[in-house]
Amino acid sequence: MAGKLFVVGVGPGSSEYLTDIVKYKITKSRYIAGYSYTLSIIRHLLDPTWQRISEVTMDSQDDIYKNIFDRMETNEYCTVPFTGDVNFSESEVIDRLLEIFGKDNVEMIPGISSIQVAASRSKVPLDKAAIITFHITEDIERRKEELLNAIRNKRSVILLPRPWPKNRERQFMESDIALFLRNNMLQTDDLDVWVFEFLTKGNERTFRGKVSELEERQFDALSVMVIDQVKRRTYLEF
Repeated sequence: MAGKLFVVGVGPGSSEYLTDIVKYKITKSRYIAGYSYTLSIIRHLLDPTWQRISEVTMDSQDDIYKNIFDRMETNEYCTVPFTGDVNFSESEVIDRLLEIFGKDNVEMIPGISSIQVAASRSKVPLDKAAIITFHITEDIERRKEELLNAIRNKRSVILLPRPWPKNRERQFMESDIALFLRNNMLQTDDLDVWVFEFLTKGNERTFRGKVSELEERQFDALSVMVIDQVKRRTYLEF
């Protein structure tokens, strides 16, 4: 029987956003498997003298996860780190890990999401916003409808766009979103928007303007978009 798997969130990019419990799980794990960018966030915690560290890609990840499961001893641990929070986006990968290792053998530990950081930067509270991720491999048409409905209902929206460098038709980045909203009869020149790139990293960039201005702009895959329609109400009104 394989040992325990920890699925952990390591924050948006800066090691300052790593929680202590995630650090502990990483340092006690013999096996570490993650994407190149995600591993770069925790590289300072890794010890290649005894840990077996595997860099995965979309094509290689399944074989690597299964190989680790087969090799692990009962008293050994594996950590698979995810950018941001493990409970937001990448759910199809989590589902596969639960399938390989068994639900009872997996512990999920949340992290700080770029969604949370973007909410703080824009001062748009999460409880007054629709939270949507397009950073998935499955069909996104239903989520596009959620986006339209949220904006029509005057809700703020915090979202992750969908980068897809190998297939432009499957991409749904900020410029695509702006065009989609305009084509669905929304007044995008009236919608306030923020776009945050490289959140918490040293090269962080922020755009603030109107949604209509996004149509001709290109942003990095590591970006978060906030459509700000929040109506401020203090406790003095109640």
